[in-house]
Amino acid sequence: MINFTPVKNIILTAALSGVLAGLLLTVIQHFGVMPALFEAEVYEQAANEAILKGPEEWEPEDGTERTLFTGLANISVAFSFAMLLGAAILVSGKQVTWRSGLLWGLAGYAVFFIAPALGLPPEVPGTEAAALQHRQVWWVATVLATAIGLALLVSMRNWPLKVSGLLLAILPHLISAPHPEVLSSTAPQAIVQAFIYSTTLANLFFWLALGGLQGMLTKTD
Repeated sequence: MINFTPVKNIILTAALSGVLAGLLLTVIQHFGVMPALFEAEVYEQAANEAILKGPEEWEPEDGTERTLFTGLANISVAFSFAMLLGAAILVSGKQVTWRSGLLWGLAGYAVFFIAPALGLPPEVPGTEAAALQHRQVWWVATVLATAIGLALLVSMRNWPLKVSGLLLAILPHLISAPHPEVLSSTAPQAIVQAFIYSTTLANLFFWLALGGLQGMLTKTD
């Protein structure tokens, strides 16, 4: 008979940790990330007004409505990441505490943010970018290569396999991420850099919180 208890535990843990980590990310973004984003949008709107443009697409109003939609999106993404993290912990078969959960969170941070950001840094509105499909393919390939490579590095005792893991994690960056022929942004470089730094820190705190909560809430009995 199939035992569904571990799956139920993963879902419940992911739901609670996802909500808490998603709310934390929303608060951090509100105070640390959104100011740079708002400034970039001002430059983007000014550039758009200088050229002919079609009907504007719907977007939430600044203030409470935008914060609410951002929070819901963050919670949804956090739940998905928490499910992946919980599944990885289950497959590893290792006991987990809030301390070891922090390490799992750092691993998630490396896989889902740092590795892709090395080739495709966070972009402010008004940034000229390569085709979305090409960026998505490279992002997914980088995440998979980094996840598998990191797993080989950490869990394998065989040095050839460890080296293979390292090479696999490096491979997407040797291929290089897709970029337009000319990199440009309507926002000044100072705003672009501020957005990148604040987003990097916000995601670090998010993943530490998500990993710590996963470790604290995961049932190991």
